[in-house]
Amino acid sequence: MKTIIGIIKELIKDPMGKIGFIGVLVIIILSVLAPIIAPYDVTEMFTQDKLTGPSSQYFFGTDNFGRDVFSRVIFGAKVSLRVGIISVGIAASFGLIFGVVAGYFEGKVDNIIMRFMDILFAFPSILLALFIVSVLGPSITNTMIAIGIVNTPVFTRTVRASVISVKSMEYIVSATSIGLKPKNIIIRHIIPNILAPFTVQATLALSGAILTEASMSFLGLGIQPPDPSWGSMLNESRKYMETSPWLVIFPAIFHYFYHTVIQYFGRQLKRRIGPKIKAVGGDLWKIYWK
Repeated sequence: MKTIIGIIKELIKDPMGKIGFIGVLVIIILSVLAPIIAPYDVTEMFTQDKLTGPSSQYFFGTDNFGRDVFSRVIFGAKVSLRVGIISVGIAASFGLIFGVVAGYFEGKVDNIIMRFMDILFAFPSILLALFIVSVLGPSITNTMIAIGIVNTPVFTRTVRASVISVKSMEYIVSATSIGLKPKNIIIRHIIPNILAPFTVQATLALSGAILTEASMSFLGLGIQPPDPSWGSMLNESRKYMETSPWLVIFPAIFHYFYHTVIQYFGRQLKRRIGPKIKAVGGDLWKIYWK
């Protein structure tokens, strides 16, 4: 915990890192306080005010059903962050388990796990996610499961490389030589020392998960109505782009802001943690942080 706090303090001291940190805070605040910030319910229809432009009453205008675009955009932020965090949590959990087992025990276990991950890697991520959702059925839960499965190989490879690097260090070799059980070595010594690249990967994967969710929703296989999603909002607004451009502009701006800020924060975090990984990780840096 002290290490994470130290990294955050170091990040805030740098002007560029501070921008990324503030941006992430803004994202969290908007997402958490969406029910308070949004002036209307996302399903409430003002039929007399369909396709009304931005005004003091409707900040971002209304859509073709008379729904307040501002409220839907804000709630879309909450949905996107929720899907991103849970899906990355799924991928990180399975990736940690598979990566630790493959990296520590190696041999046949390593080959079986990594060949399975290679199979998943063989498919373009968005196509694999769409296939999983088409089999399970479109819903917010299945969207999170699909994105989680798609991101699992990345976490598995990152963790495996970290474990192999850390496992060769003297204190791990000493712990093994005195007969310490593998379970204790993994929990007490290996996992705490692989959290740095793991954390960076989770941050970068979050921005990718938000982008994937929007793409799936745009194609109609992600978040389903009446739940708001930036992707589905953009899809619904295509026919009104010329006459009511605000229907496209505001969801696109928010989506771009979320994706860019989280990815920027991840890259700034990588810069802070990177030298530490390079100093202790050896080949791990060469493989994964080019």
